[in-house]
Amino acid sequence: MEIEESEAPPSPRQPKEPPKIRRLDVSVVNRIAAGEVIQRPVSAVKELIENSLDARSTAINVAVKDGGLKLIQVSDDGHGIRYEDLPILCERHTTSKLSTFEDLQTVKSMGFRGEALASMTYVAHVTVTTITEGQLHGYRVSYRDGVMEHEPKACAAVKGTQIMVENLFYNMVARRKTLQNSADDYSKIVDLLSRFAIHHIGLSFSCRKHGAARADVHTIATSSRLDAIKSVYGVSVAHNLLKVEARDDDPSSSIFEMNGFISNASYSAKKTTMVLFINDRLVECTALKRAMEVVYAATLPKASKPFIYMAITLPPEHVDVNIHPTKREVSLLSQEVIIGNIQSVVESKLRNSNEARTFQEQTIEPSASCPIIASPTVAKKDRHYNPSSSGPKSQKVPVQKMVRTDSLDPAGRLHAYLQAKPLTNLENTNSLTAVRSSIRQRRNPKETADLTSIQELLNEIDSKCHSGLLDIIRHCTYVGMADDVYALVQHNTNLYLANVVNLSKELMYQQVLRRFAHFNGIKLSDPAPLPELITLALKEEDLDPECSENDDLGKKIAELNTNLLKQKAELLDEYFCVHVDEDGNLCWLPVILDQYTPDMDRLPEFVLCLGNDVDWEDEKNCLQGISAALGNFYAVHPPLLPNPSGDGLQFYKRSKHLSASDDGIDFSDNGGNDNKMEDEIDHELLSEAQMAWSQREWSIQHVLFPSLRLFLKPPPSMATNGTFVQVASLEKLYKIFERC
Repeated sequence: MEIEESEAPPSPRQPKEPPKIRRLDVSVVNRIAAGEVIQRPVSAVKELIENSLDARSTAINVAVKDGGLKLIQVSDDGHGIRYEDLPILCERHTTSKLSTFEDLQTVKSMGFRGEALASMTYVAHVTVTTITEGQLHGYRVSYRDGVMEHEPKACAAVKGTQIMVENLFYNMVARRKTLQNSADDYSKIVDLLSRFAIHHIGLSFSCRKHGAARADVHTIATSSRLDAIKSVYGVSVAHNLLKVEARDDDPSSSIFEMNGFISNASYSAKKTTMVLFINDRLVECTALKRAMEVVYAATLPKASKPFIYMAITLPPEHVDVNIHPTKREVSLLSQEVIIGNIQSVVESKLRNSNEARTFQEQTIEPSASCPIIASPTVAKKDRHYNPSSSGPKSQKVPVQKMVRTDSLDPAGRLHAYLQAKPLTNLENTNSLTAVRSSIRQRRNPKETADLTSIQELLNEIDSKCHSGLLDIIRHCTYVGMADDVYALVQHNTNLYLANVVNLSKELMYQQVLRRFAHFNGIKLSDPAPLPELITLALKEEDLDPECSENDDLGKKIAELNTNLLKQKAELLDEYFCVHVDEDGNLCWLPVILDQYTPDMDRLPEFVLCLGNDVDWEDEKNCLQGISAALGNFYAVHPPLLPNPSGDGLQFYKRSKHLSASDDGIDFSDNGGNDNKMEDEIDHELLSEAQMAWSQREWSIQHVLFPSLRLFLKPPPSMATNGTFVQVASLEKLYKIFERC
């Protein structure tokens, strides 16, 4: 017998009660807020760098492990954190930047909410090491969930603050899983440091992976924005930039000032790079970026993707910085007017620059007398060059023979241990004296050797080249200047002193022969009369300047040499681009090394040398003598003004006469004398000397040594005349340490 189950009648639907509103626990609230402020590892790095900037740091170093998830370490040399402030350092809404809401209207600091460090402690383990000026030791303390885990512990510390953020998002599993691509996050951090580096050019920045020997971003303080862009984004970007400026002082419309660089018609990239700072704050502005892309799409062919750097300055009260959790965006007063003005200036600049295009030169075949720059692929293969390697099989290098430097890195090793000093007014110097790091080979030297005597001189250089010194020069690493004449260079495991005057003199001589009759020219702004130059050179050599007979003899020598050089003007102009006009004025000089200009204080000596020391009768001796005179003139000599660092500072002090009545000074213990002499520094002359010496050192590092690696064929005499002196060997040092 089958029994059928009957369905139960449906029960009437029970109405649901509204969900109950609960007050969240403080830790949950803080963790949610932390997820908004610290969205990715790069967000934490940005907040820490801005804190370092607010601390008036001059050097900021960043180390990252696993894209920032395992470790973010930011060190600076700022003013540090007071011991009394450490207990509340990582509490929410604790800050030294403002005290009232009205302060937001005029805030100039990068941070102001007091949320960044607190947010990090809720999603990571944070350790702070800091020391303030005048303290004998620093303090280290760890934080979690906004509070200290222990009392601050005394420790050794260097000036400033170091913050370590470990195990980021350890308690946010979903967030951590979405950030497993460490390479992508690290590239974002490198891009962030690059943007800060080209804006804050008075600071040095570095960014490296934890444990890596070489930094992926490394800049030193400079006074040139273009040089900063060149060191970070490369020569190809810097050479295709146009300077733009815009401003408006009309209170009825907008008040702002903009300075920047934009790419020209020759620049080509796959994506837009826009670096925007508003009141020194790194931000994004979608409307401005779209306006720039519209201008480039309408002005340049194929809608080229531009490179744009802009720094906009407005009154603080015209900027609302408190509109985004990560301060990535700001709101501007009269934003549409400002963008419209900038757009018009950029469009006008691009249209004017579009009249000319620059194209890359075709690569020429390498020659025996002048090698060319290797391609990036070849350079990368040669980076670990070892002349003793005999086969493809890699062997472990003993520690005493390990080379830890890279000869392709232009940064001097000593600069990492010296306080960087901006080169004052370097941007305002004449373009002829501006030095750049790019060295370009112009022509195949074999094609320039039109005369047999020039070919013989070049063959002598090639045949007598010292192979051992050539290997040292090709693969050495510039360390820094040891004194006014000698530079420290490293080759493999040996350290050498190199005489930069001798090296540059020989380099310039060889380059004159290679560029024979194919020079570009430097036009003097004011033609220099030869008689005055020769007379000036004779006076510098005269041991008895007050003798009237010497004056008459000097005038005669000046007249004879001037007539001689006027007779040889055609030869000098055609072969060496040394142009002397009919009136005996020097008007043009040759470009021997690209982007390098000689010290014009040595021009009188050069003109006198042409008249007295050149054998004008024999062709080969004549051309060799002129080339040697040019080489000596263009060599990187120390400036005539003494080096202001060290004992040379005494030269710039002058005596100032003080009377007893000046400033109420009591000279009663001065033997009854009413007067006293006091030293006073001639700041104008001192500034000129500092600029000359700084520019020379920069030229040696970024122009001379790259050129030496490319072009110089060292003669055997350099091995014995003190041009190279070995001062240390790593293998010998290890033997000494082993005995100890």
